[in-house]
Amino acid sequence: MLTMNKRMRLYITMSLLLLILSWEAHVLMPVQATDEQAIPEESIRLRILANSNSPVDQTVKREIRNAVNAQITEWVEHIKDIEEAREIIRENLEDLNEIVAQQLAAAGSKESFQISLQKTSFPTKLYGNRLYPAGEYEAVLITLGDGNGDNWWCVLFPPLCFLDFSNGDAVDHEQETEAGRASQEEPGNAPSAEKEEDVQVSFFIVEIFTNFWDKLWS
Repeated sequence: MLTMNKRMRLYITMSLLLLILSWEAHVLMPVQATDEQAIPEESIRLRILANSNSPVDQTVKREIRNAVNAQITEWVEHIKDIEEAREIIRENLEDLNEIVAQQLAAAGSKESFQISLQKTSFPTKLYGNRLYPAGEYEAVLITLGDGNGDNWWCVLFPPLCFLDFSNGDAVDHEQETEAGRASQEEPGNAPSAEKEEDVQVSFFIVEIFTNFWDKLWS
């Protein structure tokens, strides 16, 4: 039979083990991108191509981005149906033309521009731990001047333009393949560097518990 002292030790040991396992499960839980970071299948994007990468042209692009995004968000923020959002944007393209023209005039720019709602090519982007594949996506496309500068894009509907997807990393074909494999094998997991860190944390916890166990029963 177990003595009272041994029973107490066993009770303490089991309690600590459960506590450690519970904590470890929480710490090592795969990092999931929030729902707000996921681009829904039915979405309308905004893509703005700057005339060039000069500081002036990039500043103009940002001013137009802010004005257009604010206006479209006001139109669609309470809309749930993409067909309705699409129709509202299409019916108000002339208003968007006026907004862009006003911003260019305010900046003293005489650049030409084009605005359309169409299927637009997007490169592959790695945003956080989500891979957004290259493809043709519906978007409000604004081309300023020659359209040779860095572009900016976000999601207009549903309104996600508070997330700057343009700051994600461009991914070449080889990286896309590797990221795709990682996504298929371990969906939702954080990058590999974090996995290695998780393993180290796990071993560290095991080592602590082993040392504690030895001291407790010695």
